[in-house]
Amino acid sequence: MRQFAFGLLTAAMVGGVVALSRSESTADTPGAPRTDIVIESGAKNPWTSLKLNESANDYTFAIVSDRTGGHREKVFSRAVHQVNSLNPKFVLSVGDLIEGYTTKEDAIKDQWDEFDGYVKQFKMPFFYVPGNHDLTNKTMVDKWTDRYGKRYYHFTYRGSLFVCLCSENPPTGMGTIDNEQQQWLAQTLAANKDAKWTYVFLHKPIWTAKDLDKNGWAAVEKALAGRKHNVFVGHVHRYQVFERNGTQYYQLATTGGGSRMRGPEYGEFDQVMLVNVRDNGPEFVNVDLGGVLPANLKLPDSNEKGVPVKKKATFPVNGKVKMDGKPLAGATVALHSYNKTSEKYTAVCDGLSDANGRFTVTTYSRFDGAPAGEYTATVRKVKSGIADEEAPDKNTLPEKYAHPDKSPLKVTIKEGTNDIEIDVKE
Repeated sequence: MRQFAFGLLTAAMVGGVVALSRSESTADTPGAPRTDIVIESGAKNPWTSLKLNESANDYTFAIVSDRTGGHREKVFSRAVHQVNSLNPKFVLSVGDLIEGYTTKEDAIKDQWDEFDGYVKQFKMPFFYVPGNHDLTNKTMVDKWTDRYGKRYYHFTYRGSLFVCLCSENPPTGMGTIDNEQQQWLAQTLAANKDAKWTYVFLHKPIWTAKDLDKNGWAAVEKALAGRKHNVFVGHVHRYQVFERNGTQYYQLATTGGGSRMRGPEYGEFDQVMLVNVRDNGPEFVNVDLGGVLPANLKLPDSNEKGVPVKKKATFPVNGKVKMDGKPLAGATVALHSYNKTSEKYTAVCDGLSDANGRFTVTTYSRFDGAPAGEYTATVRKVKSGIADEEAPDKNTLPEKYAHPDKSPLKVTIKEGTNDIEIDVKE
């Protein structure tokens, strides 16, 4: 009898716990936070709430960036396993998936076979977007069409519109959105005018060009006007956020592509972006792959080979940049070599100055210095950090220091350790 009574008491307690869970649950209310935790609650409890940080409409998708353009061994292939552990609903890309730049059909096939072997290991759908390495010439366009069909397309998911564009149209339309694609985009957006949010993916940040009517981006932005949207690109191998038309355009770093890997300050790191879609809009999270490790702290091995890079010997170069004798912070100092035969300058290395005007230059990999030789130095400063052709902000220093053919700044790098000083005038 005692056992029977105890059983009834236990059942009553469990029933009370279940009833509590149900009474607090809002899972049946569309868009409301969920409560799926089953726990016995008292007058006072050692937790803040039982409402989970999710609703029926929440989801996460991931974006991988450039794999190629001097890709490094074992990065992308391992990133697939790292993304699987992050468990997004699906994965999108922004192009440069193979090294390409060849008309040899066997080489093109081998490169795509290798890449497809990696992405087939994703536990979720993967969406291709072409880059200039993927569509370098007509042969590569034909091979893309044979394997994947469309070069631009769209899909919808839970009320959002995903648009994958092609910015590469060889031989004369590299870095453009052609007229046919512009018309398709306008029709696609019109057919999905009630989308909660629109996400646009392409390879190049072609809005940095001088003539946006000519390259087609003006038409894209016109079609997107008035919509809640974001744009995602790669190509530059450097993370950067552009504020345009009341929204954000994200230029991702790399997922194995060539990079000096100087860290977030330079926008140079291997990353995956996670987009957490909520009822009130998306949240963007940059995941540094260097910190995504399994329980045993060991990523699976891979036979993914990198691209060999011919390197000259480099020597440490530390420097200080001043303006009218005072330390100049946040300036990009670049060293350029001059080729007498071609009569052209080539940027060899650069560095970003700190609060004291100090900088360390990088040629191939993080702060490795520069090859010995004679250089012309340029100095630029923009709000967004490191200054290059894609920097969205205007240079705030005198323009004569921004161009190697005009700059009066000369630097000699010798074997051994080098300390240089650069002084610019207002």
